[in-house]
Amino acid sequence: MSLGRVLIVDDEPDLRKAVRLTLTKAGYDVVEAEDGEKGIAAVRSGDNPLLLGTIICDLQMPKVGGAEAIAFFREQFPSVPIIVMSGAGTLDIASELYRQGVVEYLAKPVKADMLVRAVERAMRLKD
Repeated sequence: MSLGRVLIVDDEPDLRKAVRLTLTKAGYDVVEAEDGEKGIAAVRSGDNPLLLGTIICDLQMPKVGGAEAIAFFREQFPSVPIIVMSGAGTLDIASELYRQGVVEYLAKPVKADMLVRAVERAMRLKD
């Protein structure tokens, strides 16, 4: 039985694959999106929006960036915890993201055990 569904929104295919493998091994279902536009499309699919336990989102992506996608996720799915995982960021950016409701900010590269612990904490917030 799955521990929950995680959406990973990141434009780096190797990183998405590593996250998927790590979280799948830990017992989660993982859905991937290569940018904010596809992440939004994934949760909007049809009349039955994708049910998620948490969202992991990069900040810098083509098309729709992380900040725009996060704003959409917060507005449409306020109870779904969001983890930002980014290589670009400062303390000011992290502080602003926390004010917007992001529950965790992870600086890339992220160790597998740190990622799993962050997702576990986020999933507990949803319950």
